[in-house]
Amino acid sequence: MHTTYVVLALLAIGANAFSGFAAMTRLKPIMRTLRPALQTAGVPESWLVFPIGTLKTAGAVGLLLGLIGVPLVGTAAAIGLILFFVCAAYTHIRVSDYGSTFFLGSCFFLPLAVATLALGLAT
Repeated sequence: MHTTYVVLALLAIGANAFSGFAAMTRLKPIMRTLRPALQTAGVPESWLVFPIGTLKTAGAVGLLLGLIGVPLVGTAAAIGLILFFVCAAYTHIRVSDYGSTFFLGSCFFLPLAVATLALGLAT
């Protein structure tokens, strides 16, 4: 169980850190897909730095702290990421935007955060 938690936590840390970094720096390959999704969902592009990129990066840092010995911070970070991705999914659902960014968030990032939380609590 512990090995599975470490692997999932590292995957969640890497994915959220990259996603947060890409959002804050407006990485060109990511923006080709992200810009239309933001417009469809009615989210201003200025939100990529704060709150979107900042929250994802903070979640990755919190998961890392949880992994290296501050379990309560890791738990709080996983809960925060779950709330973030639930709100992101709702934002897309309310405008009927079921594009690739919706599915990436709801079918990869959200389940990854939930699994990290569940395994973190179980270990």
